[in-house]
Amino acid sequence: MNKINIAIDGYSSCGKSTIAKALASELGYTYIDTGAMYRSVALFALRNGLIQNGKINTEAIIMALPDIKVTFKYNNETKISDTYLNGENVEKAIRQMEVSEVVSKISAIKEVREKMVALQKEMGKSKGVVMDGRDIGTNVFPDAELKIFMTADMDVRVARRYYELTSKGEHVTEEEVKENLSKRDYDDINRKENPLRKADDAIVLDNSELTKQQQLDFVTRLIKDLQLIKEEEQTQKKSLNVSVLSNLNF
Repeated sequence: MNKINIAIDGYSSCGKSTIAKALASELGYTYIDTGAMYRSVALFALRNGLIQNGKINTEAIIMALPDIKVTFKYNNETKISDTYLNGENVEKAIRQMEVSEVVSKISAIKEVREKMVALQKEMGKSKGVVMDGRDIGTNVFPDAELKIFMTADMDVRVARRYYELTSKGEHVTEEEVKENLSKRDYDDINRKENPLRKADDAIVLDNSELTKQQQLDFVTRLIKDLQLIKEEEQTQKKSLNVSVLSNLNF
């Protein structure tokens, strides 16, 4: 089967990046974490004083966009791509709670989204991309051959995020994590620019009680089913062409 683009959308801490990375590795595809791109812009804003006491200087961030370059570089050790901000590996820095607190508001800025979406669309032109985020199936890759919308129980999401942060040495409480996730959900769903929503043709994957392997098996089955459908369509098309030619020869 020819390479396809796979769009994975969903709420924060639903395991989008986990399944996307595993899927990309399984298929030999390129994995793009769009959330990391917005986190990089948020990190740049924090480092450069464009966010003060939680207040975002939107105009200053827009003016700084030409100075913000987000790229990905394959990591031979982890077998996935790391995020780079202006040439610096910021994979760990962008996952900190300080960035999480402001990233939804940063991603809601129209000019920021326009720049990031343009980059994302360019990345998908050659196909063979697994991309996860909030508006991939609805805006970035509306014609993606496979769209997944991920969700999970809030308590499960909180536990996952809490473990992720504390395992990296961050000092947070579960209540703080829950408050952060709830706030991000609200911001993502209610923003004016391409809000989070399920594409009409997306398949819902609730992974509240699924292991990583079970999720991977579920999606790979979808891809195999898609491949069978494509093969059947091609067979029917060939049969139709043969029938038309036979009639013409007759």
